[in-house]
Amino acid sequence: MNRKRKINWGITGLLAMGMASVLAACTVPEEQAAPGQVLQEPITLDWYVNYTWYSTPWGGNLVSDTITEETGITINFISPIGNEEEKFNAMISSDTLPDIITLGWWENAVDMMIDKNMVYALNVLADQYDAYFWEAADPDVVSWYTREDGNIYCYPNSSYVPADYEKYENIGSNQTFLVRKDIYEALGSPDMTTPEGFSDAVRRAAELFPEVDGYPLIPIGAHSFTSTGCVSFDQYLQNFLAIPFEKDGQYYDRYTDPDYLIWLKTFRELGAEGYLKDDIFIDQRTQMDEKLARGQYFCMIYQRTDIADQQSALYAEHPERIYIAVDGPKNAAGDDPILPGAGINGWTVTLISRNCEYPDRAISLFTYLMSDYGQKLIYLGVEGVTYDMVDGSPVVKEEVRQLLRTDRAAYNRLYGADDTYWMFQDNARQLEWRQPPTEPNGQLEEWTYPYSHYLAQYEISFERNTEVGNADVKIKELWSKTLPALLLAASEEEFDRLFADFLEKREQLGYSLVLEECTRQMNETKKRLGIE
Repeated sequence: MNRKRKINWGITGLLAMGMASVLAACTVPEEQAAPGQVLQEPITLDWYVNYTWYSTPWGGNLVSDTITEETGITINFISPIGNEEEKFNAMISSDTLPDIITLGWWENAVDMMIDKNMVYALNVLADQYDAYFWEAADPDVVSWYTREDGNIYCYPNSSYVPADYEKYENIGSNQTFLVRKDIYEALGSPDMTTPEGFSDAVRRAAELFPEVDGYPLIPIGAHSFTSTGCVSFDQYLQNFLAIPFEKDGQYYDRYTDPDYLIWLKTFRELGAEGYLKDDIFIDQRTQMDEKLARGQYFCMIYQRTDIADQQSALYAEHPERIYIAVDGPKNAAGDDPILPGAGINGWTVTLISRNCEYPDRAISLFTYLMSDYGQKLIYLGVEGVTYDMVDGSPVVKEEVRQLLRTDRAAYNRLYGADDTYWMFQDNARQLEWRQPPTEPNGQLEEWTYPYSHYLAQYEISFERNTEVGNADVKIKELWSKTLPALLLAASEEEFDRLFADFLEKREQLGYSLVLEECTRQMNETKKRLGIE
């Protein structure tokens, strides 16, 4: 598969495009425009990002001000307070969707908006207002996201095709096993790949470091528990244990794998000894960010990008306290982890609501951000300000790199590059301008390179309000209640009883249908992507 052919936006590109959406609203004669600009009527678009933790403002930094200057568009970001799903469902019910919406590709709300005709088909807008959208878009991604009605309603970020993994050697996974550097080294850099070694390290860390800067040490950290479980203790742990997704062409039940159950029981035993603190079962992203910034966790299976800002703050004040990626839980055979990189679905998708008063300007903004010019801007910033071209390659200025390393919040406020605005980030495209990884986050990324794989099995999703889709939702809800009970079980006998009860109820809810559909989608996806 070929990666996309991109528009080269520059002075010529911006002026020669001739997009109706760019020029129709012009109120200033074009001859008065500064080089590289097309002056337009200023507008503001409301852009909803379906994450409570997203708080990056628009305006006041180099990248967002440049985009506004060149497109005439100012963004008003909106993020939910409280439960994300409840907030979004309320907007759908009241038909109050903002102009632009970004949410996870797997969210049921995506299908809901499309089925209710609440969002525009991007291809229709492109054909009507902005033919250059088709130059900026990846044809493989367009094909993948085109629905049975022939329309594409959303476009992803962080999307990779299988060929990218063959072409590049530096595509990383986001999943890492992290330890606090100083505590880990004080323990003698122990082997934590076996249940015995892991448990011993956790116990010794808690004994030697009961507090850190006046705050209690949390021996084991994790992602937040949600209505589907906790990825640290289910999907990610299974990946570290290299548990296969399929056997003999059939989707494999990873939750009953012996290696997985051994490690769940290991965590249960540690929980019974008091090493699974209440915090990890109730904390949400905001509380976790605060504790990460203080270095309260000893170890955790966690997404490395979710710790980037806290890492920078720790590195600036206490570089010995940063988190490093090391070998974590492994299966009994000692196999290397098999960690998923992003697939063709990407991470989030972005849509244009039919409530949008300026769909022509919205689709032109999509094209702008998806183009070579836009990708370079959101990743590197502005030439001469944040980077220089040296022998044909961009080199970020040292003072800019230093600020990025030590104070991500200040970097965002001043420059807003390095994918601060990640809604259309094309990681594969940006590899052409990739800067050398730097401390403190470079080690986390580089550690994943040997273990990162394209896994077609990660592309599975279920249609809402279908028998199998409803079964999948109910099974995940059941697991979300079962998992903490397993981890907090008082004995192994109680664990076994709870797990047997889960398997029985799961079957009653229609697990065989879910497994059958997973197998069908897995094999169909592999065929579509040309994966053996």
